[in-house]
This record gives sequence, structure tokens and C-alpha cells, in this order.
Amino acid sequence: MAMGKKNSPSMSGFNKGVTCNDDGSPNDSDIENNGRIDGFGGSRNKPVGGRIAPVLPHLNGYDFGSDDDGSNILGKQIELEAGNDIQYRTCSWPKTAALLFSEYICLAIMSFPWSYSVLGLVPGLILTVFVAAIVLYTSLVVWEFCLRHPEVRDVCDIGQMLLWGKTWAWYATAVMFVLNNTFIQGLHILVSAKYLNTITNHSQCTIAFAVIATVICWFCSLPRTFSALARLATFSAFFTFISVLLAAIFAGIEDHPASWHADPFYTDPVSKAAEGGDPKVTAVPLEGTTFVVGMTAFLNISYTFIGQITLPSFIAEMREPRDFPKALWAVTIAEIIVFGCVGAVVYAFTGNQYMTAPAFGSLSNDVFKKVSFSFMIPTLIFLGVLYASVSARFIFFRIFEGTKHKSSHTVIGWASWAGILALTWIGAFIIAEVIPFFSDLLSLMSSLFDSFFGFIFWGVAYIRMRRVDGGVTWLKDQSVYGYMMLALNVFIILIGLFFLSAGTYTSVQSIIDSYVAGAVSGIFTCKSNGL
Repeated sequence: MAMGKKNSPSMSGFNKGVTCNDDGSPNDSDIENNGRIDGFGGSRNKPVGGRIAPVLPHLNGYDFGSDDDGSNILGKQIELEAGNDIQYRTCSWPKTAALLFSEYICLAIMSFPWSYSVLGLVPGLILTVFVAAIVLYTSLVVWEFCLRHPEVRDVCDIGQMLLWGKTWAWYATAVMFVLNNTFIQGLHILVSAKYLNTITNHSQCTIAFAVIATVICWFCSLPRTFSALARLATFSAFFTFISVLLAAIFAGIEDHPASWHADPFYTDPVSKAAEGGDPKVTAVPLEGTTFVVGMTAFLNISYTFIGQITLPSFIAEMREPRDFPKALWAVTIAEIIVFGCVGAVVYAFTGNQYMTAPAFGSLSNDVFKKVSFSFMIPTLIFLGVLYASVSARFIFFRIFEGTKHKSSHTVIGWASWAGILALTWIGAFIIAEVIPFFSDLLSLMSSLFDSFFGFIFWGVAYIRMRRVDGGVTWLKDQSVYGYMMLALNVFIILIGLFFLSAGTYTSVQSIIDSYVAGAVSGIFTCKSNGL
């Protein structure tokens, strides 16, 4: 028998990064190192590991071949796009960082003070760091998967690949993908109408403001590449930071928050709750806090961090995907600092009695409220635009893959792009009118969609990749570290299942409670929803 190493025959050509000993067992050093990219800054030389499956049939338009590794496919993509009028593999890591900052440094930050008022300051801050760490880790798993399979264009392709190429898996993921993005677009229409009502003192019917917001967002969605959107993303993230910073400063310098009552024994005539006196800040949840309310607050925090659904789409347009962790680490560190500080400061000066979501409504000075809220205009528009672009890209590519309309400036191409965007915004408008409340809409999206796109998918992806790296005996040959990582990813899957079950229940129940309590203005109504 010849000595040395040979390629493992068991993986049918997909496991290009792992070698086997003469007895057919995987080489120990390859099991430990293969696919474990440097997640702190990327590495352009370290192997990324083998594929978990061949290229999906609908992604084989460039004749990649099932045995091509990631580097070969990436090189072919860039080479074949070189002469196109519209090129997609053009994003640098700073541009990708701008997109991430615009996605995460967003309006939902202003739900953190409310979440802390429900959960208590200490549990709220702990959960902020915990969710950030889990999302950072799973985002690195997404990145590694995309390096191994650079032909994937979005999370729908990954969903199909994770479930052994089943067509139904692609369709199921696609439905959740489009619904998630449309819900987010709807959220931004809702809050844009809320802003216009606030700034104009309800000068028009709320439906009219929602229509205005929808048309503006549709127009801003028209650019077709993420590279073209990167500058707008930087602009959006910067002004969002200014907005939340001003909100925190104004909360601190005001004499008292909105709806303040000097009498500490004042009782709200509707809720019958004691809501007077100086702001009350608690380190732990108040006695009597229900599971539904507590879970809703936790889902609000989670929603703001969880954005892995867009990462495959962003990575698919990077010229050098190995640089993605640089952008990811930058935005994660900023998230923890901004979310924690803004949430804690606003909560400290507003207290449990006077908190609103978003927290701009807790500012008693009308000028302060309008000024800080106004700086949020770019993100009110742009983040919805970003998710609309992700959805339209997904649909457009499926229709025009392999045609000149995808890569050239044609009337059919641009008309179709504009029409697809219009359909997504019409759907978003309907959602904004049917579910017209901020906190519960955040929670419902988090439980229905983030359960899969934030947790379950990536725990499964990790297990599938480690199975490829280790061969048929991967589970038996794991080190202590390997078993610890396996346990972590099983735990991540269980978190996702908890979100899907308990999270959906609490979100729906909270919506029902809001209607019963009369806290909702109604659907398709002219009534003001201003702060």
C-alpha cells in the first residue's frame, strides 16, 4: 500500500479541504483546522473547507461544476462580470460595513429603553451582550458557509442546500425571506407615518402619510447594486447615531419626561396602574411582570441584533468575501456600546412609568422630540429600502438569470425591477396598516422569522460543515473542543425553536391584549399615531 495521504473517497469530491490517512480515517490536523477561518480579521491563505453539497442546478449558470472549490467559483464570477454594464461583485469590506451599520444602527435602538423598563436594567444589559455574542458567532458561521459556496446568492439558496437540495426547502425559505423583508418595510412605513404625524401635529390623515412614505421609499429603492447603496448607508447610519444620541441627551436635561405627574400616588384611569412621581428605575423586573410582556421585551432586543438574513446577499456582492469579518466586528462592537448606553441612559431618566416605544415619545419637550426624531429620517427611509432591494434582487435574479436584462441597462430590466419593488412596497403598506403598533410588530417578526434566520439555520449549517470536515466518523473523532462547539450549536437551534414557539405565542397574545385594552388606533384609519 502506498504511504502518505489520499483524498477521501467518501465525500464524492465535495470535501476538498480534508485529507485522509491510509486507513481511510480523516487526518487529525485537518479535522481541527479545516474550515476554521480567522474570524477576527479574515485570512486570504487559509483553506475554507469542503462543500456540503454540489452546486444547486439553478445556480450553475456559469458552468461552475460540482467539483469546483470556493476560490475557483469566486474567480469565475468576477471574471465573467468584468465586461457587464451592471457588475455585482464590487463591494469592498468598508462598503459592506456601511451596509451593516445602516442595517443595525437603526430605529429599533429606541425600543431598548422600553425593553429595559420591562426586564430590569441588569437583565436587560446582560441579554444585550448575550444576544450580540450569539449573533456574532452565527454570522461567522454564515460567512464560512458562503466562503465554501460562493455561488449562493441569498439565504434561500442556503436553506435549500442545508436540507439536502430539496426544492420545497427553497420555496419555504423564500416565503419566509420575502415576508420577513416585507414586514420590515412595513415597519418603516408605519414609523414614517408616525414621524409625519408627530412633526406636523397630524395635519393629514394617517393613511395619506403612509402613502407618501411608501412612494418615497419605492423611489429610493431603485438603485440595483449594494455598492451603489453603500454611500446612502453611511449617511443613514451617521444620522441615526446623532438621533439616538440627541434623544439620550434630551432625556437627561429635561426637567421630567412626558406624561409626568408630581403626585407619586397618581393612578392612570385606564390601566389603573400607579404612574406618578419621579421616574422609577429597577435593576430587576417589577413584581407582576407577565411572561408575555417580558418575552416581548426580549424579542425586541433580539430583533435589533438579528440580521443574518441579509448577510448572504451582502457577501454575494463582495469582491473579497474573506474580508467580511472586519465589517462584522466593527458593527458588533458599535452595537453593544450604542444599544446599551442609549437604552440605559434613556431608561434612567424616563423610568418605568413614562416609557414609550419608540422612546422619542417619552420626551416632554416638543422641540426636543421633533429634533431628535427628525435625525432618524434617513434610516426611516433607507433601511426599508435596503430590505426592499434584497427582496427585489432575489426575485429579479430568478426571473432574468442568464439574460442581458440582469447585467445590462434594458427597458425590460429596469421596468421589471421597478415593478417588483412596487409590489413589495404595496405589501409593506398593507402590513403597516393592519399591524399599526411598534413593539408588537417587532416581536412578531422576531419570533416568526428570526427563529430560523437568526438561530436554527446556522446551528444546522455548523453541524453540516463539521460533518464534511470530519468525514463519516466525524462525531466519534471529535475533541473536547469539538464536542463543546457541537453543544453550543445544538443550544442555538433550541433557542430558535423557543423563539418560534413561545415567542410567536407571546407576540400574538400581546397583539390581542393591545386591541382589548384599546391601545391600538385601528386598521386603515385616519386617526393620528404620532408621538
